[in-house]
Amino acid sequence: MNLVERIDQAPLLLQRWAVGFFPAFLQPWVAMLISAAAIIGVFASLFALSTLAERKGLGRIQNRPGPNRVGPFGMLQPLADGIKMLIKEDIVPLRADKVLHFLAPIALIVPSLLVYSVLPIGRNLVAMQCQLGVLLFFAIGASTELSIFMAGWGSHNKYSILGSIRAIAQMISYELPMVLAAITVILVTSSLDTVKIVEAQAGGFWAWHVCTPWGAIALLTFFICALAESNRAPFDLPEAESELIAGHLTEYSGFKYALFFMAEYLGMMAISGMAITLFLGGWQAPLPMLDFIPSWLWFFGKLAGFVVLFIWIRGTLPRLRADQLMNLAWKFLLPIALLNIGLAGLWVKSSAWIAWPVSILLLVPAVIGLGRLLRGSRPRGGKRIYQYAD
Repeated sequence: MNLVERIDQAPLLLQRWAVGFFPAFLQPWVAMLISAAAIIGVFASLFALSTLAERKGLGRIQNRPGPNRVGPFGMLQPLADGIKMLIKEDIVPLRADKVLHFLAPIALIVPSLLVYSVLPIGRNLVAMQCQLGVLLFFAIGASTELSIFMAGWGSHNKYSILGSIRAIAQMISYELPMVLAAITVILVTSSLDTVKIVEAQAGGFWAWHVCTPWGAIALLTFFICALAESNRAPFDLPEAESELIAGHLTEYSGFKYALFFMAEYLGMMAISGMAITLFLGGWQAPLPMLDFIPSWLWFFGKLAGFVVLFIWIRGTLPRLRADQLMNLAWKFLLPIALLNIGLAGLWVKSSAWIAWPVSILLLVPAVIGLGRLLRGSRPRGGKRIYQYAD
């Protein structure tokens, strides 16, 4: 093994070295514990850095300094926030279901961490290689809906219940086009294994799925759904302070609130990691000549790009209305995702010379037609009529 391969495989070699100190019957359990500790440590640290980057980025967008008091350039602000959340009083409503109120943040944070086990972070760096990795990712992620409803119901607050119901409706609506976008990759690669999906995109950025017409549309659909699934602007209606205060988080404080906040960022990064795996080559370098750079650095570099894009969108776009949010999912993204599956099948059964023009001829009229349907029949520039209650 040369120097480049040793650097690339350093985390795996370190794990094997640590496991070797234990008896053979304990080694599988120790390996699992080390993998879990690595996932929690790395992505919890990225969560802290992401909160700082978001507050700094939004400050720049809004022409203000952002955090700049705690530590040099405000770099220790996440540490101060964590200490504040730990020592803050945990307030539980008197009539709340105390068991559900306590278990809801735990039931949310565990699946948010568990989904990382099937993401290949680097070459031979995946906690659990599974033949049904993509299916397992979405199955585990879907369990977060139950925890959000637990939070709303257990709080015994009308705002919390309404916020949780709105959140569940939003998540279910956007899960469908997201899964359909992932099906295009499964159809082309004939595999649900995330490792094999990444290996199928080897050879440079031109081999990545995003460089095909169906892949570009699927990635755009997947990304829009990721914004809604992770409750990010402009799809942050479950926490619309003008209507529902903080939604299902209204009655949470202290460390429980921090767990919800952490789960939101972990979910955002997990969905971004799946998008990288499916459409952007995973840990693959964009050019073969750049393979000397560790594969896990490529993965985290792409992940950082997604986080910056999430922050940029939050500071740029206004919040949608509830009807606009649901119409976008059911009247635009879902038909586009279904059409895109057909284009992926065409790509498999025909040559690129035929698939490219046919894809363009089908996609352009579909996007224009569905866009007009989504916009509605109201003439542009027409007088808006407001109706008020008597």
